[in-house]
Amino acid sequence: MNDIERLDWGKAPDGLLPAIVQDADTLRVLMLGYMNAEALAATRASGRVTFYSRGRQRLWTKGETSGHVLDLVSIDADCDRDTLLVLARPHGPTCHLGRASCFPDAPADFLAELDALVARRERERPEASYTTRLFEDGLRRIAQKVGEEGVETALAGVAQDDTALLGEAADLVFHLTVLLRARGLSLEDVRTVLRARHRA
Repeated sequence: MNDIERLDWGKAPDGLLPAIVQDADTLRVLMLGYMNAEALAATRASGRVTFYSRGRQRLWTKGETSGHVLDLVSIDADCDRDTLLVLARPHGPTCHLGRASCFPDAPADFLAELDALVARRERERPEASYTTRLFEDGLRRIAQKVGEEGVETALAGVAQDDTALLGEAADLVFHLTVLLRARGLSLEDVRTVLRARHRA
């Protein structure tokens, strides 16, 4: 955890550092809370994001009454070591108003949301889901669908309008996401390869 051991607690007179929480999968900003050294230690020890409540004057684990906890993924400090960035996986809405984020228009990575949804479909296999049917049809059928969508995307690229091309491209990305998940991979794994190539 970057610079976590060298945080500048003295910059805030009350010993509280702002902690920005982001969804680890979609990168959407979920909320802002405050941590003191004890809250940070509790977060790291429990794996559940814990703040210091200024109103209650005590430690407060997000979701302790609602059940909508935040599972810790990582914590990073900014360059001045006086602000924390917390990556977490939410269980249910983060906002007390029942929204995913306390910032209703916070941008998110929709492809990461899609990837997470496909992963849930693979685990839970809800009935009447097209994605469930694809997983149950098996790897060969999923790969065949990717091939079909790839050909249709290429044909749309040379013979159809932009709307058709975008529709086919969306179908291709969706089926590719399912294929990757069927092989135990994700779109994030593809991003990792692209990042490595970009640096090369």
